[in-house]
Amino acid sequence: MAAMGEGGGNAVIDRARFGPLQFGVTALCFIIAMLDGFDTQSIAFVAPKIAEDWGLAPSAFGPIFAIGLLGLTVGAFTLSPAADKFGRKTVILISTLIFGLFALLTAFSTSMNELLIYRFITGVGLGAAMPNIIALTSEYGPARLRATLVTVMFCGFPLGSTIGGLVSTWLIATWDWHSVFVVGGVLPLLLLPVLYFMLPESVRFLVAKGAPEHRIAPIVKKIDASASVDEFIAGLKHEQSSAAKGFSVFQLFREGRTPVTLLLWVAFFMNLLVMYFLVNWLPTLLKGAGLPLSMAILSTSILNLGGVVGAIVLGRMIDRISPYVVLGAAYAASAAFIALLAFGGTNLPVLLVGAALSGFGVVGAQIGCNALTAAVYPTAIRATGVGWALGVGRIGAIVGPLVGGVLLAAGWTPQSLILLAVIPAAIASIAVFTLGGVRRRAGV
Repeated sequence: MAAMGEGGGNAVIDRARFGPLQFGVTALCFIIAMLDGFDTQSIAFVAPKIAEDWGLAPSAFGPIFAIGLLGLTVGAFTLSPAADKFGRKTVILISTLIFGLFALLTAFSTSMNELLIYRFITGVGLGAAMPNIIALTSEYGPARLRATLVTVMFCGFPLGSTIGGLVSTWLIATWDWHSVFVVGGVLPLLLLPVLYFMLPESVRFLVAKGAPEHRIAPIVKKIDASASVDEFIAGLKHEQSSAAKGFSVFQLFREGRTPVTLLLWVAFFMNLLVMYFLVNWLPTLLKGAGLPLSMAILSTSILNLGGVVGAIVLGRMIDRISPYVVLGAAYAASAAFIALLAFGGTNLPVLLVGAALSGFGVVGAQIGCNALTAAVYPTAIRATGVGWALGVGRIGAIVGPLVGGVLLAAGWTPQSLILLAVIPAAIASIAVFTLGGVRRRAGV
C-alpha cells in the first residue's frame, strides 16, 4: 500500500524538517513541564519554613510530601488514559487548570488538613499533564530527533525545580512561604489561553477519531507543505487499523509486551522512589545536618540542574547508542553519586558536586526513560503506556518520602537516609539492562 511508504502519515512526520510546528509543540510542552516542576518541588522548599511557623517536627511532612505524589499517581492512572479517548490537548488544558488553581489555593492553607487536600488535588493535575506532554511531543517529533525532543522538553521539569529553588529562597525571605504557591498557581492559569489557541491537538488522535479533513489538513501542511493529506490520513488509518483493539491498559500486556511493561514499571518505581525522596527530603535533611536553609535549597536546585544537563547528554546518546546501555549505566552511576552526596556532610563543595552528579544520573536518566517508554508503545496506547509507567513510578515516589519521614522520626541520621537511596538506584539499573536483553531477543 503506497501510503504506508513515501506518503504515509508516519513517513511524513519522520521525514519532515524541524519547523515552527514541531518547535511550537516542544516549546509549549517545555513550559508546562517547567511549571509542573516548580509546583511539584515547591512544597519541599517551603516545608522547613512552614514547620517553623506552625511549630511542627520536620518528620511531620512525610505525609504532606506523599499526598501530593499520591495525587500525581491518581492523575497519571485516571486522566492520562482519558487522553486516548478525549484528546491530548483537552486533558493538558484540564490538568493545567487543576494544578494552577489548587497550587494558588495552597497559599491560603492554615492547617495540615487543608495543606493535605490542596496538595493532593494539585498533584492530580500535575500527574495528568506530564504523560500527555510527553506523548504529544513524541508524536510530532521525527523519528531521528524523537528521543532528543522528548528529553529536551522534559528538561523543563528539573529546570522548573531549579528555578523554583532559586526563586523560592528570595520569595520566602521577601514575602514568606505563601508567595511561592501564589507564583506557582498564577503562572499556569496565565498560560491556559496561550495553550488553547496555540497548542495543536495530536494529529494521530484526530485521524483515529475520524475528525473532518478540514481540521487535519492545516496540521499536515504545517508538518510538510508538500505532503498529500489523503495519503497522510490513509497511512495513519492503516497503522491504527492494524493495532490491537480493547481496553488500552490491557494492551500493555498483549503481543509480547508483558516483560517490557513489567521491567519498565520496576525501573520507574525504583528511580522515582530515589528521585522524589531526594528532591523532597534533601532541603530538610541538609538543614538538619547543619547547613543554612538557603544552602540546603541550593543543593537541591543543583541536583535538578544536574538533571537538565544529564537529560540533554543522555538524550543525544540514546538517539545514537542503545538506550538500554545508556540508561542502565546512568542508573548504576547514580548509585555511586548518591553515596558521594551522603558522605559530603556539611562540606558545601562536595555536596554540590555530589548533588549535581546525582541529578545527572537520577533525574537525567528518568527523563531518558520517559522518552524510551513513549517509543516502546504504539500510538493507540502511548499515553496510557507512559501514564501507567509514571503512575507505577509515583507509587515509588510516595513510598520514598513516607519511609524517609518514618526513619527520620526513628532517629536515622541524614547521612544514613541518603545512603539508603543507593539500593533502589542499583535495582533500576538492573531492570533497564534486563529490558535491553528482552528487546534484543525479541528482535526489536
